[in-house]
This record gives sequence, C-alpha cells and structure tokens, in this order.
Amino acid sequence: MSKVYIVLGVSASGKTTIGKLLAEKLDLVYYDADDFHSQENIDKMRSGRSLNDEDRQPWLEAMAAKIKVWTKGQGAVLGCSALKETYRKTLMDGCEAHVQWVYLKGSYELLAKRSRERKGHYFKEKLLQSQFDTLEPPTYGIHVSVVPPPEKIVENILEEIRLLQSKS
Repeated sequence: MSKVYIVLGVSASGKTTIGKLLAEKLDLVYYDADDFHSQENIDKMRSGRSLNDEDRQPWLEAMAAKIKVWTKGQGAVLGCSALKETYRKTLMDGCEAHVQWVYLKGSYELLAKRSRERKGHYFKEKLLQSQFDTLEPPTYGIHVSVVPPPEKIVENILEEIRLLQSKS
C-alpha cells in the first residue's frame, strides 16, 4: 500500500502551491479536491454562499473512493480543505494507516490578505470567515505554519515525514 498525503487548510493557506511542490519532491501525482466539486457546489460558492454538510457529502464520498485507489496504486498528494473531523474520517474510511495529514495553519488576517490578492478564483474572501468558524484543526498529522516561503514550508514537511518514517 502507498501513502496518500492530504494537505489541508482553509482557503488561501497554500494547499495547491504546497501540495504541488510536495508531490514533485515525493515524485507523486498531485490532485486538487476542488476539481472534484460538482458544478452546483462551485456555482454556490461562486455566488458567495457556503457549502453545507449535505452539499459536501457526495464530494467527500467520491474523494474517499479516490484515496482508496491511490493507496493501492502509486500514492498521491491531495490538496483538500477537510475542515471538520467528520470530513477527515469520511476521507480516511478504511485506509487510515496510509493517509498522512499535513495541516497548513495561518492567521485569519494573513489568509484574508491572500484571498484579496487572488485573481479569478471562485472562492471569495467573505467565505473565509465561515471556513475559520467551521475549522476543527486536527490533533494529529504534520502541522506547519504558512508564513515561510513555500519552498521552506515543503522542506519543513519533508523533515517531519523523515522523522515519522524513522520512528516506524
């Protein structure tokens, strides 16, 4: 079985940037969970409305199925918000030992600034507060600050991965 690294955080935390760099360093394929949202969910977010658990459930189940496939194949890196513990449990269903969580943590102020600077992204800054309100930071996995440059963040993640591997 292969490892799937799930890079999680709120919008503008750098899931895509960090996830792609991490995938490159680990020689894995990168996937963005946003690419698996239904058009209905994308339209809802684009209009400034937050998704509810009912909106997310089919998306979470589809992602869980993908994760199972990736753990049986070459592994992967997935950028995914997975803000609630129940979402993470759904994603890991049956493959907990093969999933490594990487939590990107940053302040509301920093991430709101990043949101304002994004061009052409469907996620609007006003939804950021709802994500922070929903966020249940994991008590497990690798936790890294989003303040350093992306290359340094990935270095920090890789060092944590090496430490974890040396303990097992």
